[in-house]
Amino acid sequence: MAIKKENKRNDSKKYLLLLSLSALGVVYGDIGTSPLYAFRVCFHGSHSVEPTHDNVLGVLSMIFWALIIIISLKYLLLILRADNQGEGGILALMELVLPEKGKFKPIILAMGLFGAALLYGDGSITPAISVLSAVEGLEVATPVFIPYIIPITLAILFLLFWIQRRGTGGVGILFGPVMLIWFFVLAVSGIVH
Repeated sequence: MAIKKENKRNDSKKYLLLLSLSALGVVYGDIGTSPLYAFRVCFHGSHSVEPTHDNVLGVLSMIFWALIIIISLKYLLLILRADNQGEGGILALMELVLPEKGKFKPIILAMGLFGAALLYGDGSITPAISVLSAVEGLEVATPVFIPYIIPITLAILFLLFWIQRRGTGGVGILFGPVMLIWFFVLAVSGIVH
């Protein structure tokens, strides 16, 4: 009996570890890579600032506090407390405030559908921007890769969407270790510098 409980506890720990690694690949993959192209845009382009010591620290500070405030306040304090019988998402939350009838019903319905459209738009453009920004990093290493940036990006996106048909769990298991290494490298380079 005690052996069965111990095996069940070990299986539970393994499942939690696998689930955490998968969440790292799916959820935190976007959060962990988005600052890269946000950071790049701050110092390159028509509205960029000069990359001085104070400007770099200022931009890093803004990105850090934006992530902390958005995750802590928006998600933990607001979004996670709002649910429609255990369901989330913009349409489930819209249902909470949608009146049976009245002049505001079409407006709220339109806002909910518009929010869902924005979510779909974000879901289609974010992978392209993230992958393109990452592949553009090859340009920094050597200019030899410049003509291959778009073809490499398209190949990676094709592979991503091909793998994604297996479901979020498959993508998470694939990218979880990659994101774990990415965050480890960021932490080590931050500590060293």
